[in-house]
Amino acid sequence: MANFTLDDVRQRTYKARDAWWTVLLVDPLAARLVRFTANRTRVTPNQLTVGALVLGLAAGACFTVASWPWLLLGALLYHLSFTLDCMDGKIARLKGTGSVFGAWLDYIFDRVRVLACAIALMAGQYAATGNVAYVWTAVAVVFLDMLRYMDALEIYKVRSQMRVTLNAAREEAAELELAARRANGEVVDTAEVGADLRSAEGALGEDPEADMENRVVADDPAMAVMQQGFERKFPWYARIRNALMAGRIRPHLISGIEFQMGVFIVAPIVAAIVPGAVIPVVAVSGAGLLAFELVIIYKFWLASRDYSRSLAKLNDAIEGYRAQLPAEYRETVQAGVSSSG
Repeated sequence: MANFTLDDVRQRTYKARDAWWTVLLVDPLAARLVRFTANRTRVTPNQLTVGALVLGLAAGACFTVASWPWLLLGALLYHLSFTLDCMDGKIARLKGTGSVFGAWLDYIFDRVRVLACAIALMAGQYAATGNVAYVWTAVAVVFLDMLRYMDALEIYKVRSQMRVTLNAAREEAAELELAARRANGEVVDTAEVGADLRSAEGALGEDPEADMENRVVADDPAMAVMQQGFERKFPWYARIRNALMAGRIRPHLISGIEFQMGVFIVAPIVAAIVPGAVIPVVAVSGAGLLAFELVIIYKFWLASRDYSRSLAKLNDAIEGYRAQLPAEYRETVQAGVSSSG
């Protein structure tokens, strides 16, 4: 059997930035369960993923009853389901047993759990009250969950494509600059090449909320800044971000995780005490999710403007360096750039 320590679990499995619900209410328990599971059992990440789904469906079954003891039990089971859901990724990172299929399974089962629990919770409330508003609330919960994760995936994909394009243009500009200066008889130190283009490097800085940040604590050297455009407009944001990130909490305070917990843990608990509280709690959770999603979209818009300006600057530089090259050098340099790309 393995002999992982609690510090191994924290350094190798804790995300450098994570949702506050996970950091404060899940990781302290999950880390100890991960250490025990990794050291004493042969349980695999995929088995934990299936277990998380089973507990989530059990929570949904409790929600359908709608009486206060079952609402509380459903909330507890959902929290345990999410804890197992966090454990599968931690075990995979700790043991190096992650897989593409496992990541897909985790994502699909998460969406199935949300769908099942949303229908079960609102169906139970509708059966108990006859209020059709619960039907529309179920639709809203599923829609908001879908919106959050589709938006995150699409922004992640687009930002990745933007980085590839920007890096390729920067490399081409550097190659052409070096060739042009050498063709003009200059003795060039390669470290000097591209000095006037390095301002483009920060055009698309990391945004953990939009980029689905997945580095672990031991791999995170400096908690890199987000895109420059947003911080120029809101300089106070950096202070808040740094204070939160000192405790590994990402500034995106109401993400898909907090929204789920608001709907499937906080709402049932409050409804067990105050009948009829499900819809107001869900409404507050949904409004918070939408507000933070708009912030992400705004930051992405600013980053796209920085990207467009930087790419235009690089393309102008590329054309300028090409014009400086003697004709006999152009084909040779272009061939070299193409082969390196």
